Amino acid sequence: MKLDRLIGILTILLQNKKITAPELARRFEVSRRTIQRDIDSLSMAGIPITATRGGDGGIAIMDGYKISHGVLTAEEMQTLIAALKGFASVSKRSDFERVMAKIAPDNAVVSLAEGIVIDLAGFSGDSLAEKIAIIRRAINENRAIAFDYYSAKGESRREVEPYCIEFRWSAWYVFGWCRTQMDFRRFKLNRLWELALTDARFTRRAVPEERARAEDAFSEQHTMCVRFDKSARFRLIEGYGLRCYEETEDGLLLSLNYSNKDYIYGWILGFGDAAEVLSPPETRAAFAEIAKNMAKRYRT
Repeated sequence: MKLDRLIGILTILLQNKKITAPELARRFEVSRRTIQRDIDSLSMAGIPITATRGGDGGIAIMDGYKISHGVLTAEEMQTLIAALKGFASVSKRSDFERVMAKIAPDNAVVSLAEGIVIDLAGFSGDSLAEKIAIIRRAINENRAIAFDYYSAKGESRREVEPYCIEFRWSAWYVFGWCRTQMDFRRFKLNRLWELALTDARFTRRAVPEERARAEDAFSEQHTMCVRFDKSARFRLIEGYGLRCYEETEDGLLLSLNYSNKDYIYGWILGFGDAAEVLSPPETRAAFAEIAKNMAKRYRT
């Protein structure tokens, strides 16, 4: 939507001294003409935006400018402040206070967002903030990164041209071109370590639409039916909604469509003996084998 894009452009301009129209067009996936119309709209709203040509040129907001309360509605301001606070929780060098001084020069506007708390850092806040800071720099400077990656297939050293940082599926990822696999990949930040910024420069490649879609990261679809004890009702509602299961005399039946096997297996095992996989037979057998191996570990 245009309003979302305008708020996004305004946020970028407040956090950066100068940025070019092509860079804004790339970030928001629109044409340069659209960005120019957006800049005109912001200027008409009374925001003093300057544009300079040349090698050191770009678009910027006049130094010392503070946003008038009339530019954004209370609801729009609340959404913007909450988003900025959320990102500040994982930013190694947070500019939140400086940006807020421009957006909301008095405490009355800031208090609008006090009913919304967003903390994206998780339990590994410090290490996550460090990783995000390195990756952001790599993206801005078009430099490759290298790291050790841990997955179910083992450990490997990767070199990646980072395109963007994403928060999806309740976790942070970096998306880009993997020089090791020679393909586009997403890497979970909590699984990558020994992250380093390299001297290798890169030119961004065109990303095929099917690779850019996050849902294609897990393309293989599976189905299983699980019976849960009735004591697990609230956890099922929390995960899949109010009427996600069928209630029977023996328990709660839940049909699951999934693509991330590691995640769904771990989630079901987290219920302990309050969950029983019923079908398909091969999946039930797999859980039976897991349960047998777990029992062996606890034998005395």
